[in-house]
Amino acid sequence: MTPTLTAGLGLKPPHYEEARACPAAGLWFEVHPENYLVDGGPRLAWLHAIRERHAVSLHGVALSLAADAPPDARHLGRLRALADRIEPALVSEHLAWSAWRGAYHPDLLPFPRTGEALARICANVSAAQDALGRRIAIENPSHYLRIDGHERGEIDFLAELSRRTGCGLLLDVNNVFVSAANLGFDAAGYVDAFPGEAVMEIHLAGHTPDPTLGEGLLVDSHDAPVCAAVWALYERLVARIGPRPTLLERDGNLPSFEELLAERDRAHAVLARPEALAA
Repeated sequence: MTPTLTAGLGLKPPHYEEARACPAAGLWFEVHPENYLVDGGPRLAWLHAIRERHAVSLHGVALSLAADAPPDARHLGRLRALADRIEPALVSEHLAWSAWRGAYHPDLLPFPRTGEALARICANVSAAQDALGRRIAIENPSHYLRIDGHERGEIDFLAELSRRTGCGLLLDVNNVFVSAANLGFDAAGYVDAFPGEAVMEIHLAGHTPDPTLGEGLLVDSHDAPVCAAVWALYERLVARIGPRPTLLERDGNLPSFEELLAERDRAHAVLARPEALAA
């Protein structure tokens, strides 16, 4: 973890000018690297301009580490080239799969947490870390329905993945809240049991009820402010494990930069509390 990082924001093109100029202490920006895997052009130029003033993290969505095949070598090569150019403070990916027999799907899909899956994902994470020359953090997923065949609990699976590969973990607190509501488990118990020593980064985001099912199915939509219950879980987590770089995700219904920065400042304040620093 880079000690100077506190709370960050997802970097969005409408906010490039304000993001680059913002003087907030500890501020950093996260991007999906798939949007910047180019050799030139204005988008990459802006990313370089932001990087001159602020730390940047790369949060991937396409490595498909839980697939039944190794990560695509060409994609890893392009990702390595971008990382070498940007020198990100953090690199992360999802505990999910999205590619199948050369076709990419627009979702991060679940899998049964078996011993076979653990061995395969460990191999894929190790291959990705070797190719990138960097430690990466793996994010806990959002869940919308129960699937059969699990042999391990999710926290146990992630902890063992970290132990075997040396990867870090990214704890998305909104994912925990959404999954707990949808599957009927205790979100606070999950946060309390998560291996704090492996957490490299925390994510916060908003969610929305399904248009048809309402509160019976929450969707990790990233298009609303962080709700009070997720803030409470975040404060509980930070009080236990201490400060970690924290990212406020907003991908839809994008408000002004000032509104996003105010939400980011709330996370920054949580990280600066004496009880967090003493954890």
